[in-house]
Amino acid sequence: MSVFADLVQRLADLLHPLFGASAAAAAIVLFTAFVRLLVHPLSRAAARGQKARAELQPKIAELRKKHAKNPEKLQKAVLELHAEEKVSPLSGCLPSLFQLPAFFLLYHLFSNTTIGGEANELLTHQLFAAPLGDHWADALGAGGVFGGAGLVYVGLFVVVAGVAAFNYSRTKRMMAANPVLPVGDGDGQAVPGMGAMTKVMPFMSFFTLFTVAVVPLAAALYVVTSTTWSAVERAALYR
Repeated sequence: MSVFADLVQRLADLLHPLFGASAAAAAIVLFTAFVRLLVHPLSRAAARGQKARAELQPKIAELRKKHAKNPEKLQKAVLELHAEEKVSPLSGCLPSLFQLPAFFLLYHLFSNTTIGGEANELLTHQLFAAPLGDHWADALGAGGVFGGAGLVYVGLFVVVAGVAAFNYSRTKRMMAANPVLPVGDGDGQAVPGMGAMTKVMPFMSFFTLFTVAVVPLAAALYVVTSTTWSAVERAALYR
């Protein structure tokens, strides 16, 4: 933790001539971009996997008809189909999973008042008027929604809401163009809960608003930057 804190501080020192008091925030944005570049090959693989899974839907529909009364055979046949076509059902989760360590590292770094037995100097850094270690509740208590810190969060919420609306629109179009055929039970009926999951999926991006509100500003900045990157990346990869 202390090594990472020192790296962030050094990067902030390098960026200080350009960004002044917000240099640490700029360092977090660059760190996020670096993490996303490292994860980009997994994102490309996930995009290929999603396209391949969409192409398998007609074959899965045929398997459902063939094994409508034997769910065990249906499950085995679907798994064999994925293995034969070299398509992993879990490939889409890998980019998000590999980013979790970076997020939690920033979360803990800006949640602790001491690092390596010494005062955490990173907590003195700000994004404009908002300390990087504070939360949305702290900003409301300091000056309300339209206070200096509150306006920083308003800006982040606007960005997240815009990205979420963009993702919602894209997800709805993609689901309409490539509807996922759910695996049914023995009577050919859809698995309970699958319809509700399909309806909720387009709204998943809006949950990021809650994350931004409850984590330290530094971690929120990571989430906002990463979410925006994902929207642009997915728009390019899933054309």
